[in-house]
Amino acid sequence: MFLLDAALKRLIRQGTLTVTEASGRQRRYGTETPGWPNLGLRLNDKGAPGKIARNPSLGFAEAYMDQRVDIEGGDIMDFVSFVRRNNPWDSGRDLDNPGLVAKARLALVGRINRINARAASLRNVSHHYDIDDRLYDLFLDPNRQYSCAYWADGITTLEQAQIAKMNHIAAKLNLKPGVRVLDIGCGWGGLAIHLHKVTGAKIHGISLSKEQIGYAKAWAEREGVADAVTFSLTDYRDVAGKFDRIVSVGMFEHVGTRNFPEFFRKIHNLLETDGVMLLHTIGRSAPPGVTDDFTRKYIFPGGYIPSLSETVAAIEPNKLMLADCEILRRHYAPTLRAWFDRCVAQHDRIVELFDEKFYRMWLFYLAGAATAFEHASLVNFQLQLVRDRDAVPITRDYIEATEKRLNAGDTTGMGATVVPLRRDNAPA
Repeated sequence: MFLLDAALKRLIRQGTLTVTEASGRQRRYGTETPGWPNLGLRLNDKGAPGKIARNPSLGFAEAYMDQRVDIEGGDIMDFVSFVRRNNPWDSGRDLDNPGLVAKARLALVGRINRINARAASLRNVSHHYDIDDRLYDLFLDPNRQYSCAYWADGITTLEQAQIAKMNHIAAKLNLKPGVRVLDIGCGWGGLAIHLHKVTGAKIHGISLSKEQIGYAKAWAEREGVADAVTFSLTDYRDVAGKFDRIVSVGMFEHVGTRNFPEFFRKIHNLLETDGVMLLHTIGRSAPPGVTDDFTRKYIFPGGYIPSLSETVAAIEPNKLMLADCEILRRHYAPTLRAWFDRCVAQHDRIVELFDEKFYRMWLFYLAGAATAFEHASLVNFQLQLVRDRDAVPITRDYIEATEKRLNAGDTTGMGATVVPLRRDNAPA
């Protein structure tokens, strides 16, 4: 308890945290502050404090998953947000030089975790996306968008925000009828089908998840667009041919930094000379780092969130021009909180499909991710890449104009008519 006590004294300053030990003894941290919560942490066995103190990221997560600790006065989202809010990344504090030990660990663990060879890529994707498919129906929108939504002014629901995200991407790609689009990491196919419906473009989606590709193909058949929207179980490194547009949403986090140069070299070679690529990825505002132990073990083995500096460094040698860069700072937090709330509402069903430990693990993952976008260094990057500087108009006016039309349901001049999916006609 000595180590955990020292850590909590340092971490908790505003609001209060009352820790109840297994013996019944209580310790109080922080100061009551207007607008801050007063929470409790109950340690259910004598070994829990040591487990948490030895490796806070993984130790606390596993203690929570195994019900060795419980949150009082709130839930796991409240608790993780409380701790992170007390220790924000953008705190304005003066900077200290990292110690030699920290630098060495960053370099060593970083090299190990960023390799992501072909065999590992397939295994890592399967770990997260080939679990029981019914889980995702419980918290995703009807278009099955498992990535950051776009919360523009006036948007209040997850469904609206995900459609706005897809329209935002369509506008940046400057899509036209018949344009050939490659969707790298296509998920369950919702983006590909939507892009075709609102623009008339022809889409080919690829993924390393067998479950996702099977689902996407069946969905395209049901929508009657299988002739124009196709999917295959393909590694991006094995794609041949040329495309007018390339889009990749939420896949770059699985590439691995060692493969960044190869990824962008492949993008260059797949793009037509006047082609456009839109890369949407979670990113870090901080310098290159490492994946935390909990995420690496339970959620995205082999996953890595890139910094902008190392991403651009891999783009530049491959004769791709960064034509537009948008940083979505806040948009993923409300997306993740919406998923969290839906999972809480589906507690019994998730436990039925898996068990209580999985349910707690999933909530910890969503809570940690949401608060990382609120108080840590995580953001989303949307990078528009071109081979020819004149591939898109020289001002951004076309993006806003197209986006407004699409959000209003007006596809005039786009060569398509769209009837947005509703939850009652989502794929089974």
